[in-house]
Amino acid sequence: MVAALVVVAIGGFLVWGFFAGRNEAAVETEREQAVEAPPRVAAKNGEPVITVDAATQQRSGIETEKLAATPYREQVRAYGMVLDVARLTELSNDYASAKAQLATAQAKLAMSQPAFARAQSLYNDRNAVSEAQVQSAEAAWRADQAGLAVAQARLRALTATAYQDWGSVLGRALVDEAPTITRLIERQDFLLQITLPPGLSLPEPPATAAIETGKGARATIGFVSPATRTDPRIQGTSFFYTAPAASGVLPGMNVLAFLPTGKSVAGSTVPASSIVWWQDRAWVYRRSAADTFTRTEIATDLPAAGGGYVVKDLPPGAEIVTHGAQLLLSEEFRAQIQVDEDN
Repeated sequence: MVAALVVVAIGGFLVWGFFAGRNEAAVETEREQAVEAPPRVAAKNGEPVITVDAATQQRSGIETEKLAATPYREQVRAYGMVLDVARLTELSNDYASAKAQLATAQAKLAMSQPAFARAQSLYNDRNAVSEAQVQSAEAAWRADQAGLAVAQARLRALTATAYQDWGSVLGRALVDEAPTITRLIERQDFLLQITLPPGLSLPEPPATAAIETGKGARATIGFVSPATRTDPRIQGTSFFYTAPAASGVLPGMNVLAFLPTGKSVAGSTVPASSIVWWQDRAWVYRRSAADTFTRTEIATDLPAAGGGYVVKDLPPGAEIVTHGAQLLLSEEFRAQIQVDEDN
């Protein structure tokens, strides 16, 4: 009887284990199905196309929006370099020193000239002074005349150097000791040389432009004057601009510059929530059918006021993903990883 009970218990345990195993397998299958993402990725005309049914779109929070036309000012991309103004600082100091020397020479001449005239008058009228005293006074006067001429020549040379090296605007600002030069010397502002691509020109340089200082950060720069030299690496037309210290630029940095041309061009505003970044480029997912999406690269030349960018790559009316773009990017590359593992 004991043996029979043992056999029955073992049988019962085996039956329970069988059904428990089936239930666990069913639960695991459901979990795998839940983990497996319904979207499918395929290639069409060399571009990845992601298929997502309507239920999955709703469950994943994928939303789309049709782009509206947005007129914007056309911009030219140029290349900028933040200049080291050590030479400008040195020239400013030399000019201030030359002005002081000129003032000293003028003061000496203002004293020696009447002293010589007085000595000469006293000698001619009453021989009240000796001829040697007259000659000494004359020598001092002529030496002061020569000193004044030297000081004037040095000041003229420094003025010419300022104009030749930095142009009429910065040269005049240096000569006049204008606040522009003071701000550059004190690093409240930084001087940039902006160079257009070869063969490109602007009818008039814009009063303000923008620079990209890295990681998408932008800053406004102000026009100063045409540059007195070009960037030897680019060989295009160059301009001087200034950027505030708050922009984060430093001497020696290379930046991208965007100069408005004054022309109005039609485009579309792509919100920031639509953009995914891959390989240092910006992409959006465009709806190509009710349940398919295609990744498309966009230009980032013109930031939009409320975030995102104004682009002309996408026509008005194009429908793009505004929420869930990162999910689609993750699904796209997860599918690539699975294909690689299968191979």
